[in-house]
Amino acid sequence: MAQDDGKPRRGKNGDRRVVPLDKNRRSAGDAARRRARDDAEPRVDPPPYRRRTTVRRVDRDPFRPALQLLDGGGAKSTRGGKPAAPARKTPVRGRGTPTQRQPPRNPARRNRNQPAAKRRMTKRRLPRLASPNKRLRIGTVLVLLVFAVIGGRLVELQVTDAAAYAAAALDQRLYEEILPAERGSILDRDGNPLAFSADARYVYADPEMISDPQAVADQLSPLLGIPASELLPKLQRQKTEGGDAIRFVYLARGVDIEVGDRVTALENPAVRVRHDERRVVPGHDLAANILGFTGDEAKGLAGLEAQYDDLLRGVDGKRTYEVTPGEDPQEIPGGFNREDPARPGSSLQLTIDQDLQFRAQQILTDQMKTANGSFGAAVIMDVKTGEVVGLASTPSYDAADPFKYDAKLMQDWAASAVVEPGSVHKAIIVSAALEEGLIKPDETIVVPPTLQVADNLYKDTHYHTERPMTLGGILAYSSNVGTIELADMLGAEKVYEYQQRFGLGATTGVGVAGEAEGIVRPSDTWQGSDFGSIPIGLGVAVTPLQMAAAYNALANGGTWIQPSLVKSTIAPDGTVTPAQAPVTRQIVSKETSDEMRHLLQAPIAVPDGTGHTARLEGYLIGGKTGTGQLAKDGGYATGEVAGFVGFAPADAPRFTVAVFIYTPGGGGGAVAGPAFRDIMAFTLGHFRVPPSTEPEPEFVIYG
Repeated sequence: MAQDDGKPRRGKNGDRRVVPLDKNRRSAGDAARRRARDDAEPRVDPPPYRRRTTVRRVDRDPFRPALQLLDGGGAKSTRGGKPAAPARKTPVRGRGTPTQRQPPRNPARRNRNQPAAKRRMTKRRLPRLASPNKRLRIGTVLVLLVFAVIGGRLVELQVTDAAAYAAAALDQRLYEEILPAERGSILDRDGNPLAFSADARYVYADPEMISDPQAVADQLSPLLGIPASELLPKLQRQKTEGGDAIRFVYLARGVDIEVGDRVTALENPAVRVRHDERRVVPGHDLAANILGFTGDEAKGLAGLEAQYDDLLRGVDGKRTYEVTPGEDPQEIPGGFNREDPARPGSSLQLTIDQDLQFRAQQILTDQMKTANGSFGAAVIMDVKTGEVVGLASTPSYDAADPFKYDAKLMQDWAASAVVEPGSVHKAIIVSAALEEGLIKPDETIVVPPTLQVADNLYKDTHYHTERPMTLGGILAYSSNVGTIELADMLGAEKVYEYQQRFGLGATTGVGVAGEAEGIVRPSDTWQGSDFGSIPIGLGVAVTPLQMAAAYNALANGGTWIQPSLVKSTIAPDGTVTPAQAPVTRQIVSKETSDEMRHLLQAPIAVPDGTGHTARLEGYLIGGKTGTGQLAKDGGYATGEVAGFVGFAPADAPRFTVAVFIYTPGGGGGAVAGPAFRDIMAFTLGHFRVPPSTEPEPEFVIYG
């Protein structure tokens, strides 16, 4: 074998070729030559060469091999028929960051002692590669978010809102039934019922369960006695303001038990019957103008029923229970059941005596028919307490069936009629003159037969010449001229002051709905003939109740006592609460009151006195007649109002009675006097008042 010395050889064809040296020899020769060269000249070290660091990136991207081919690596090359060198892996400096490749060595460079040329770094921007990790993370977050929402909703349904949904579901199965509260009774002073509630039935419907309202209305109309046209709107489906369906509508209340049984026999699940009460007024028209009446909803609509409705009506209860679904719901045994019991109303005990009330109404009605009157009123008061033991008005109506009557018949004339008192007013003028010391009881004043005041000429009903008259004579003969002269002595301001003292021009506060104030004009508004007419009870308007309270003060020692109609209230448990004490005020002295009690006997005791028709055997009567007009719409109605107000026994007064009757014409003595007498006689006998012990006084008319 030829020695391989590394020298050029020629081939078979004569061409030059380099014969490779043996590997070991070549290495040894190279090392010797390098040592010789290093010893001959100083060595210049080349710039340090930084080896390229390959950062392997584990990436499962299916597109990575293709990208490596584009980058020159990862595949075989056929350039020059030789396999391409493996591509160098480029360092990855960050996601999405361009890589830098090391340029290849310059093959022309032979001298390693020369400084290496600065390599040029090229930046290649690779396309952004999709990251499966990012997609996985986003997908995981979305899935977790969905599960979080679902879980939160489940927590809300099962924990937070569970009670609300359960309650809503229960509400769909619940049925409510009203338990009417028993209305309190109205009793007389002895506990006798004037109005009370009795067992009855009410009929109601659930409109949501009715498919044919017209058919149901036609079916119920003859049973309930209500036109089908009135029932139909109640049977049709309705909504509340909040949009909820109305499931309970009253069709009738207070019906008889027999009627309720006939409705139940229809077996209509949408129409039901429950326990109720009906207002019963056993006396029918007895004290009807005072009591008033209630409506279908057991609500007071007039009189004391309306005035004291909050006290009487109580609070309805409610029973709520669970029912089965369907068109015919039935109560579920053992299901939800809650009952809020009704709270009964309190009862009202009046000061009225039913026997006296009945007799007073009867007498007043008979006398009004005799006088062809339009209306009448009578007030009976206890002198010492101010309690109204009788308050009669006629015509009246049946409070047990009020809707058949005209509303005008329901007026309480004793508290609402505004009438001129006429000569009844003269007692106020005489008592004011005595109280002011302008005249003494045994003194006289000169009274002419007539008196001109402005454009009016006033005269007395009992003709006389100009002569002195006693106070007893002025009252007995109801002297207009004498009364006007006493008023002139007082002055207009004093007259107006005493009118207010006696309670004119203001309501008494008796507790009756619709009580009128009357009309009393201030003295600075008087003009012309007012100075003559007002003192004799013309140009001033009062109610019968006001005049009864005024005379009551003259009889009891000079104290005005507020009239009272309510004695006490009785709670459902039987607790009795007395009514508030009435307002009182001293308006004249006891001396003046005693003098007036004596002087007011003159109209009855004097044989030709204006009140002689009121004379009562065995009792001394004090009182005064009057004739005036009815105030109406700012003027006066045709006809006259006859009045008589007095007290008895005059020597020890127990009761005051006021009677007013509106007639086409007639004086107080002729029309009202007999009614006063009969009512007073029954009152004294009913309360067992002993007869008078003093003899009837004698009065001198002229001095």
